Amino acid sequence: MRQRHSSVTDIEIIEDFSSTARCDEGFLRVRRLRCRNRREDGSSSPVYRVDVVDRPRLDAVAVLVYRRGASGLEVLTRMNLRPAAFFRKDNRGAMTVPDPASGYLRVEEIVAGLLEPEDKGEEGLRRRAAEEVHEEAGYKVNPEDIRLLGGSFFLAPGILSEKVFPAAVDVTGMSPEEPEGDGSPLEEGTQLHWRSIHEVLEACRRGDIPDAKTEVALTRLLALQP
Repeated sequence: MRQRHSSVTDIEIIEDFSSTARCDEGFLRVRRLRCRNRREDGSSSPVYRVDVVDRPRLDAVAVLVYRRGASGLEVLTRMNLRPAAFFRKDNRGAMTVPDPASGYLRVEEIVAGLLEPEDKGEEGLRRRAAEEVHEEAGYKVNPEDIRLLGGSFFLAPGILSEKVFPAAVDVTGMSPEEPEGDGSPLEEGTQLHWRSIHEVLEACRRGDIPDAKTEVALTRLLALQP
């Protein structure tokens, strides 16, 4: 396990400017639409409201970094600061099933990153995946080493337009460099862990790792094993 910088214990809200911010600016953009369904017979449904959340970079790649050891497959996970998950604690009264008292200051997940406009097709996916593995995990891998794990998927198709493209890469026998990261405060205190793939999968199923892309990538990689 490696840890970068000091350990973060809390995230302080300096300002909540929700009431003055436009919905079409910022990292996430909310489109508030009025829609109606068109039917084959020419009729239409009543008008209803739809909110759609977009990002300037629409899609992402998620990479399961793994190695083969004496005990089988091991996978690399990252403990990252996740403010949106952390601030769920401010809405405990709306929870039908209580969350852990400590909340989710950090969430354990696999390497991931947004696809840039130049990341076209499978070649672009592999290139971006390799760059994210180097930036977040410290392993220099080639784009051709990246294994795509089937089709992309939505995380919350009723709200989010983003799709995630799952991939994996074998780093058995490789030695990592110190990960560069992106310099963001959100990467302060990031922790890297190597664990058995089955241990991580069980943690996903218990809810200890509440990250959907991690579980999807694990199950898809296991399904491809002989």
